[in-house]
Amino acid sequence: MHHDEAIERFYTTRAWRKARDAVLKEHNGLCQVCLSKGLIEPATNVHHVKPITPETVDDPHITLDRSNLMALCEACHQEQHKRKRWRCDALGHVSL
Repeated sequence: MHHDEAIERFYTTRAWRKARDAVLKEHNGLCQVCLSKGLIEPATNVHHVKPITPETVDDPHITLDRSNLMALCEACHQEQHKRKRWRCDALGHVSL
């Protein structure tokens, strides 16, 4: 199985759905980042603080531990991923 397939399959598991629902309920369905700024925004995503990788997809401390999960709105979720992504220009130079 391809590593990306293992990660995609994880997101279809009952364990993930249960953890996701618990995090959203725990935070009253509100975005944790927006709430910390005094804003009220519905959470539509649950984000892994320490990301799931092919090496960690089978580690429940990474994938399911509520201390590694954040309830986020779409904008904050995109911002979290944007911060952690690297880019490669046409010459092959990597930048964060």
